[in-house]
Amino acid sequence: MSRKQREALDSVLRQAPRPAGPESVEQMREGFAAFMGSFPVPADVRRTPIEVAGRPAVLVEPAADSRPGTILYFHGGSFSLGSPRTAMTVTANLVRRTGVRAISLDYRLAPEHPFPAAIEDCVAAYRALLDAGIDPGTVVLAGDSAGGGLTVTTCLAARDAGLPMPAAIVAFSPGLDHTRTGRTMDTKQGVDPFFTKQAMERTGEMYLAGQDPHRPLLAPAVYADLTGFPPILLQAGTNELLLDDAVRLADRAREADVDVILDVTAGVPHVFPAFVGTLDEAEQALDRAALFVTQHLRAR
Repeated sequence: MSRKQREALDSVLRQAPRPAGPESVEQMREGFAAFMGSFPVPADVRRTPIEVAGRPAVLVEPAADSRPGTILYFHGGSFSLGSPRTAMTVTANLVRRTGVRAISLDYRLAPEHPFPAAIEDCVAAYRALLDAGIDPGTVVLAGDSAGGGLTVTTCLAARDAGLPMPAAIVAFSPGLDHTRTGRTMDTKQGVDPFFTKQAMERTGEMYLAGQDPHRPLLAPAVYADLTGFPPILLQAGTNELLLDDAVRLADRAREADVDVILDVTAGVPHVFPAFVGTLDEAEQALDRAALFVTQHLRAR
């Protein structure tokens, strides 16, 4: 385990410049895009702009022949920031490790499009794959942060709409509770180098737009019945406010008799698999996620 790498990364993240005051949504989006755009993307993948269910998307394919299957990827960004480009490091590394193509969806963002717009777009994209004749058993939903939350809420909404379940779910540091009642929202204050509870409440308000968060599609870690769900892999670090979102969802999966792996790495930040080349743990986590994807695609 690379304790020195983890400590060095934590120090760098804490020394990064912070805005002097509240930023506009446009400024937040620009800053997030600049930060995430600095992460390296593997050269041995092809990226092609496409459209899925009326929304822009990016098809990410291995440079060599693809294995059967599709990863439908949902980017992070607190439901108000980001795009397929900002999640490309994780998406592309998952593609190159599995050999399976990914479709990364550019879903609508808050505050212009609050809940449930993002979920509607993700369900529509999944439905479009099924309507194109793709076997649901060859589809894996994957995502990071808010997108990790969308892997779960998309499955909830798809199940309730009578759609068949995908082969599996992979969620990196998922956001799964807009009630913000997880214990680590308080115990990890000051430990998380990225977020504060106050900042998360601000972006949460953009997504909620005054709606009650006490419901399954807004707080699945608290309220969702996961009966009938496919196998789930949850990856998170101990240095993040959202850690208990993953922990509590794993408990709910267990209660629903759903196969679940809760994969927690010590001393690493939110969506740590993005730090490929900086953290050995990022490489190892992506290897484990890739194994999970290929095992469940083979099982079908």
